[in-house]
Amino acid sequence: MDWGIQSAVQADQIGFDSMMISEHASQIWENIPAPELIIAAAALQTKNIKFAPMAHILPHQHPTRLATMIGWLSQILEGRYFLGIGAGAYPQASYMHGIRDGKTGSTSSAGDETKFLNEMVRESLSIMEKIWKREPFFYEGKFWNAGFPEEKEAVTEEDEQHRLADYSPWGGVAPEIAVTGFSFNSPSMRLAGERNFKPVSIYSGLDALKSHWDIYSEAAIKAGHTPDRSRHSVSQTVFCAETDKEAKRLVMEGPIGYCFNRYLIPIWRRFGMMDGFAKDAGINPADADLEFLVDNVFVVGSPDTVADKLNTLFEACGGWGTLQVEAHDYYDDPAPWFESLEMISKEVAPKVELPK
Repeated sequence: MDWGIQSAVQADQIGFDSMMISEHASQIWENIPAPELIIAAAALQTKNIKFAPMAHILPHQHPTRLATMIGWLSQILEGRYFLGIGAGAYPQASYMHGIRDGKTGSTSSAGDETKFLNEMVRESLSIMEKIWKREPFFYEGKFWNAGFPEEKEAVTEEDEQHRLADYSPWGGVAPEIAVTGFSFNSPSMRLAGERNFKPVSIYSGLDALKSHWDIYSEAAIKAGHTPDRSRHSVSQTVFCAETDKEAKRLVMEGPIGYCFNRYLIPIWRRFGMMDGFAKDAGINPADADLEFLVDNVFVVGSPDTVADKLNTLFEACGGWGTLQVEAHDYYDDPAPWFESLEMISKEVAPKVELPK
């Protein structure tokens, strides 16, 4: 909690424009069951930076409760808020929320659990959008029942005191909505295109990144929207130091290396997520270790090296609008991390732009 707030304050001071905070309810690593608490606390100590949960897991919460909280938090932040939504990637968390093998209660999906969860996302989002409009409705859905009551005109002072609170988002319109995708044929990218949401790619190799943009663009055009690369965000491990050698050492021997060796690399191997990186380099996925990732996948080095690597990647894939720097836990010694963020903001960002 404290590290999240420290990071927000520092990022705000050095010019980052947004901070996204994951929602994870089940596992020991990345255990943030309520990102809105960090956002609310950080809002009191920041001035410019925008915040988003990345992402609220829609199948795990009642849409009315979530819509109310989102609207309220958007008001507290006076618009420095956008919304990330997702279906959930951890079966244990879904199980804790009553979802097992594509079933919730007595309701079952027509397909696999991924399809089932995506159906829940769409229904939840539809309900939330109705709540934000503040127009009377009652909806009996496949997964949830929800409504907004018709409000009668106040006649007495007591009537006035019991009028419905306005929990519509800041400005009276739905916040910008972002959708995160990782897999090569990401259904999240298709949803983002269909609904004109902000696409956010978790970097999983060049081919996957190209596929994300193709899926998003095709769906957007089919739905009558104009795809804009400047809206596309890509989340990547990025680290800067004065020299390439020092940057690599701080990553290999520091919290990023610790996290990948003990947590992320085993997950990536288990679910085939290393395949795209290995394909890009022409190696066997079994040979892809931490040093391979630092040298070939992460964006690590001096500011000039990091800028060159990003511009090379931009040329290969067409580029994107926002680089999301994946955060790691440097709580015990924050100086290297915050120095890296400042270099990225002040020395790298001005040298990177969308290809002409």
